[in-house]
Amino acid sequence: MSFHINLLTLFPEMFPGMLGHSLSGKALEKGLWSYNAVNIRDFADGVHKSVDDTPFGGGAGMVMRPDVIERALLALPHPGWRIYLSPRGRVLTQALVKDLVAEEVLTILCGRYEGVDQRVLESGGFEEISVGDYVLSGGEPAALVLMDACIRLLPGVMGNTETPVEESFSSGLLEYPHYTRPAQWMAADGTVRGVPEVLTSGNHAKIAQWRRTEAERMTKERRPDLMKRT
Repeated sequence: MSFHINLLTLFPEMFPGMLGHSLSGKALEKGLWSYNAVNIRDFADGVHKSVDDTPFGGGAGMVMRPDVIERALLALPHPGWRIYLSPRGRVLTQALVKDLVAEEVLTILCGRYEGVDQRVLESGGFEEISVGDYVLSGGEPAALVLMDACIRLLPGVMGNTETPVEESFSSGLLEYPHYTRPAQWMAADGTVRGVPEVLTSGNHAKIAQWRRTEAERMTKERRPDLMKRT
């Protein structure tokens, strides 16, 4: 069975977006993954199909209604792991991505405005997940990030099976630097920049050690918080 993602959104036309191209797009064509973008507004009542209302207690902005979202959720035959993308949620990590991709079905709720009514998150069993410490205009861009992180780990999507293992965060460290041809390259500033000799030595043990050392160095410099977890 392929990996399936339900998307509860006010903008279904945003999907598959970038995921319809490159490796993820080819995997979509092959049936390695599928998606269903459900328009929440289709489940709203009235002439205007209103999906939001003013927040109790006052304040700026509007809040998405729980009854409308619940109807959209209940229309799904098998929602699987239910996710609400929110800055206050559990941070998306590579370890969490591996857990998500082990599921057959995900349902991602994309919020808009000031967010969604807390009651539907609780009654619907949604887990809040954050893609970073910043605020977006809606959940759709975050959903694409989460989906991309999952899809590329599916069997048959990546051309080189070693690639996901060596990338940043897979081992708890940032990825080591990469080099390719030409071996000697003159930059626009006139400096000639070479490649570390160990990478052209053919000694795979020394290359592996160099890569590990560089990964540790870059992690200490740029993300010391990660070193505390390893």
